Order: sequence, then structure tokens, then C-alpha cells
Amino acid sequence: MEIFYSPDTWISLGTLTLMEVVLGIDNIIFISIIAGRLPQEEQKKARMMGLSLALVIRIILLLFISWLAGLTEPVITVLDNGFSARDLIMMGGGLFLLGKSTLEIHHKLEGIEDHGGTGKASASFSHIIIQILLLDIVFSLDSIITAIGLVKEPLIMIIAVLISMGVMMIFAGSIGRFIEKHPTLKMLALSFLLMIGLVLFVEGFEVHVPKGYIYFAMAFSILVEMLNMRMMRNRKPVHLRSRFK
Repeated sequence: MEIFYSPDTWISLGTLTLMEVVLGIDNIIFISIIAGRLPQEEQKKARMMGLSLALVIRIILLLFISWLAGLTEPVITVLDNGFSARDLIMMGGGLFLLGKSTLEIHHKLEGIEDHGGTGKASASFSHIIIQILLLDIVFSLDSIITAIGLVKEPLIMIIAVLISMGVMMIFAGSIGRFIEKHPTLKMLALSFLLMIGLVLFVEGFEVHVPKGYIYFAMAFSILVEMLNMRMMRNRKPVHLRSRFK
């Protein structure tokens, strides 16, 4: 393991791990929201299974790096535009995420969303896992292809994936509960998923959208919403006192 004696290896590992955590944020948001449609006692199991599937998929993809490289070669041509297998997967995943996020927003606005799993918006555990699996494949493919561009050593990629997925598993429950507790934050998260779905779709047409812009917009929106939530908490006691005067 001579590679671990090189400072560049540790720098690459730290950079890739951080990148994997950042790229996994959208995955956590989707899993947290979709798992929220299950009964309370099954939500944690769905989150852990979803993230475990994401980990397995990422490792499997890393073991077939040469195959992944071939996914960037055009397989079909439409109107003189070549589309690779990766492009088609991204477009399909983007459309799925757009459709699913729109449906979730519809459920929320129509008031048919059910957190207890007993209403008409509830879903079976296997149905939820299948949806998570489909998006895991798309997110994992995007994440691993990005990782290949940064690091050439498969072992470093696997270690980075293991560390990043461990971090996500630790915080997935807290993120999920926080999103479920604050309806406005959940709507904001669904809006993020709509944006990510659109980005995945347009990337299938070789239109590159810098991820930094997306995550900056997400971070800024969350900051504004957190300030708004804090302001509402501070105003509530004043409002209650004025009612009883």
C-alpha cells in the first residue's frame, strides 16, 4: 500500500470524500421525503436500506470503471446529436425526479399527504424502496463518473465512498425528522429536487451546469428559511401575550 505514503493520496481522499458528501445531499433529501410516506416505525428502516443500496451500487460501479468509461460514448444519434448511455440515464432519472417531486408537491398542497401510513397517500415499503433504488442508480452514476475525473485509484474511491456514506447514514435520520417537522422546509426541499431533476435532464443534452451554483442556491435558500423560522418563533410569544391583554 505504497500509495498511502504519499501526501497527495490523503489530499485526494479528503477532497473526494467531501465531494461525495456534498453530491449525496440531494440523495438524502429524496430518501428522507419519500421515506416520510411510510409509517413512523418503518421510516428509519427505509432510510438505512436506501443509503445501503446507494453504497452497494457505488461500490459495484467502481469495480467496473472500464465499463463506466464506455458509457460516455455515443450510442444513438438524433438530429446530428449523439447521446451516450450516461446521457440517457441522466435524462430518464431527471424526468423521474421531476415527476416524483411534482407529485409530492401536489399531495402536499391538496392535503392528502399522510405521515402515518394509513391514508390514501401512503405507500408500501417495497414500492418506496424501488423508487429509492431507481434514483440511487442515477445519483450513484453521476457521483462515480465525477469521482473518476478526480482520482484514478479505485481503492481511494471506495474508501471515500465508504466514509461519505457513513457520514450520510449518521445524519440522515436527523435531516429526515427536521424536514418532516417543518412543512415549509419540506416544500423547499421538494423545490430543490425539482431543480436537480431539471439539471439531470439538461445534462443529458451535454449542457453542463456547475454544481457550485446549485448548492449555493440551496444553501442560501435554507439560510433564509432558517432566519424566517427563527423570526416566527420569536414573534409567537409576543402575539400570544397581545391576545391575552
